[in-house]
Amino acid sequence: MAATKAELACVYAALVLVDDDVAVTGEKIQTILKAANVEVEPYWAGLFSKSLEGINVKDLITNVGSGVGAAPAGAAAAGAPAAAADKKEEKKEEKKKEESEESDDDMGFSLFN
Repeated sequence: MAATKAELACVYAALVLVDDDVAVTGEKIQTILKAANVEVEPYWAGLFSKSLEGINVKDLITNVGSGVGAAPAGAAAAGAPAAAADKKEEKKEEKKKEESEESDDDMGFSLFN
């Protein structure tokens, strides 16, 4: 069996275990693979169980489609007042810049005189 097929079989077996709220271990992955008549090298099950150690797979799966996740959305909502303040500050700076340019024109320092 090619490595990609073995990986996929182990992923599916791990997902079955997670869906049933069973701890993902190498032995349990191997048991599911044997029940499904899927033969993989013995090290694959151990690799997958070690890689998923300490990871909440259900949270991982539910956050897959959200891209960056929910934290930036919450941060954006919390940062909205700060963003508005930044925009006000930018407008003030632009206004000061325009005023200083106008004052240069008034003093005869215009580039196009």
